[in-house]
Amino acid sequence: MTEGKQAMRTTAPNALEGVTVLDLTRLLPGAYCSQMLADLGAEVIKVEQRDGGDYNRAWYPRHRYESGSFLLLNRNKKSITLDLKKPEGKEILRSLVRNADILLEGFRPGVMDRLGLSYDSLSEENPRLIFCSISGYGQDGPYRLKPGHDLNYMAEAGALQLFGKAGEGPIVPGLSIADVGGGSLMATTGILAALFARGHTGRGQYVDVSMHDGTISWLALHGAEYLFGKVEPRGGERPFIGQGPCYNVYRCSDGKFVALGIIEDHFWHRFCDHVGLAELKDQQWPEGEEAERQKAILASLFGSRERDAWVTEFAAIDIPFGPVLDMEEMFDDPHVRHRQMLQTVEHPVEGTIPQLGFPVKYSGTPCTIRSAPPLLGEHTDAILSGIGLSPERIRALRSDGVV
Repeated sequence: MTEGKQAMRTTAPNALEGVTVLDLTRLLPGAYCSQMLADLGAEVIKVEQRDGGDYNRAWYPRHRYESGSFLLLNRNKKSITLDLKKPEGKEILRSLVRNADILLEGFRPGVMDRLGLSYDSLSEENPRLIFCSISGYGQDGPYRLKPGHDLNYMAEAGALQLFGKAGEGPIVPGLSIADVGGGSLMATTGILAALFARGHTGRGQYVDVSMHDGTISWLALHGAEYLFGKVEPRGGERPFIGQGPCYNVYRCSDGKFVALGIIEDHFWHRFCDHVGLAELKDQQWPEGEEAERQKAILASLFGSRERDAWVTEFAAIDIPFGPVLDMEEMFDDPHVRHRQMLQTVEHPVEGTIPQLGFPVKYSGTPCTIRSAPPLLGEHTDAILSGIGLSPERIRALRSDGVV
């Protein structure tokens, strides 16, 4: 694995410099959201439970002591441990809220209310507070209290049926689409829009993010097939999800795969002419038996040579085509390195650790990796001192199990 250079602090300001986020979440959707806000320059304070902290800390594989997934989701953040069930813990959170811009939480609906830390309660402390809740099904509706995870939200959003082969039913997707696409990205968008609105109104607001809702909102392309055509799109049975020979994956002679991603007819004509299949030029989107026949022709074609030979050949004719890379190949790819999507940071315990780069590049407010993922409670004393607590009071809180 070849790492890119470590991102260094620049003289340019970060886009969210001066914004403070309190992150009470414990799983992927909240962690990725708050890391994006942190990369954009916000001060993110992780409020973690005393025993174990963020659930990601315990997951495998580990680097030395910390979980790899935790190390890839928590850079640029600070950590304080706090028992929110104790009165003193609630009061400390309220003190932090008074100077915060955003509070992010991922509990089941009603938990923050039962803790006495609802949006209505905390907005009395700070009317400018933006309070964002990420939950499976949202804060209201028949499913609001229903437990679930990414696979459940995908299934009930009508999205899971898009994955799989014709006649074989759905499969488990390899990416957490509902968690990240329906949760993290929607929460980040909602928070940034609420920050912008606050600039006009002077007041914060409540942001209700449902991963189920967010996943449904991704269905514009396939939802149109049902809403306007009354056709159920299922994996392997519609053009862009496995039926189309021109938009598919093929195995090469070395067991590796290539992705042929042609949509436009001029690219299809160029491809057919190049490989000597001019008779297919007017049959780009076949169905039924003809689609299977055409896929078999292309499978035989691509199976005749090694993957990289095809990649080299098609690079010269400018069509949407490329290799299916494994992780090792992807992280060593020259374009990935050029875009700095693999970087490193120095961790006080874990040593030099890899980091995934920020996906958006800014000309005026570049994102930076300013600090390594925090140790559990690493910043407790500094954060408590920052709200005026004395060393004696902090020692007492620690003795009482509050922090």
